[in-house]
Amino acid sequence: MRNISGTIRRLAALKGLPGLSATGLNGNRLEDLSGFGSNPGALRGYRYVPANLTKDAPLVVVLHGCTQSAGGYDQGAGWSALSDLHGFALLFPEQQRSNNASLCFNWFVPEDVRRDAGEALSIRQMVEAMIVMHGLDRRRIFVNGLSAGGAMASVMLAAYPDVFAGGAIIAGLPYGCASTVPEAFDRMRGDGGPSDAALQALLRRASRHDGPWPTVSIWHGDADHTVVPSNADRIIAQWRSVHQLAVQPTVVESGARHRRRVWFDSSRRAVIEARNISGMGHGTPINTKGVEGHGAARPFMLDVGISSTLEIARFWGLIPAEVAREATSRPASRTVVQDNPGQAVAAPTPVKARDKGIGKVIEDALRAAGLMRKE
Repeated sequence: MRNISGTIRRLAALKGLPGLSATGLNGNRLEDLSGFGSNPGALRGYRYVPANLTKDAPLVVVLHGCTQSAGGYDQGAGWSALSDLHGFALLFPEQQRSNNASLCFNWFVPEDVRRDAGEALSIRQMVEAMIVMHGLDRRRIFVNGLSAGGAMASVMLAAYPDVFAGGAIIAGLPYGCASTVPEAFDRMRGDGGPSDAALQALLRRASRHDGPWPTVSIWHGDADHTVVPSNADRIIAQWRSVHQLAVQPTVVESGARHRRRVWFDSSRRAVIEARNISGMGHGTPINTKGVEGHGAARPFMLDVGISSTLEIARFWGLIPAEVAREATSRPASRTVVQDNPGQAVAAPTPVKARDKGIGKVIEDALRAAGLMRKE
């Protein structure tokens, strides 16, 4: 039976643990992002731009989980360290306690999950500001997150499928599955919710976009009792519809602790992958050992011998395939060999800042994109 008060008490207790405070964890790695628009969701924003960033580089948006901060999540997952090696930009939206006492993104609040409204619009404005400031490639914008951040990644992929080439949802939930706090807790526990057909309809109605659609990487531990693994199956079902995929995957790889399923579209492009980690609870899978050691273990950053950061970047084509081979996933069985990493589609050329001040350039770009009202 649902016990909301007990869950809230547990989340509150975790706020005092190392690595979860929103204060003082952005350190020297992340830089404040300000002046990115009207910010209707009242979020904070941070960025990381490596020294080797080049023109038309990709952008990865990283969404932390409840009780976490942007800087703390980066330290655990190791995204900025990876960007130093491979030259992509990072955006870290951050929740504020004035919006949510447990620092969860409000993935279940209708006013925050619609296209061009609330927290979803704030994140979209941050994305546009990053593109304008750094001349990033609009064809290679990606979003990922953990738990509430994973559910918010579902929101961004659904509301802005024309913006994101791909997304990764770690221990998250499907778009539109809840619209109240009680519903949110029910869905986390796998109780009730829309049918698969209803979830597919919600995704299609979230924007006027009619394809091509973002690729999606879905990660879940089979011992997750906070957001139960059935949510991963619901996310798969939601996205199979728009990609017009069969129920059964094209590729299945199985190892001692790791199972990977991949769905290809008709053009032989990998568009959905699902990763199941045996024995893992609620959190982001990391690997801190060996040549592929990355990130740091802390609450909700679980050292299980596979780096989701590396593997997600590999799926998106941001790093060479051989960089991200994890020791735990040597396949015991494989039905089809994958020959294409998943990437998606085209968009306009970035707007460049020329003679005008960068603040004015960003504001003009936001208004031109319909992301701020014209005065």
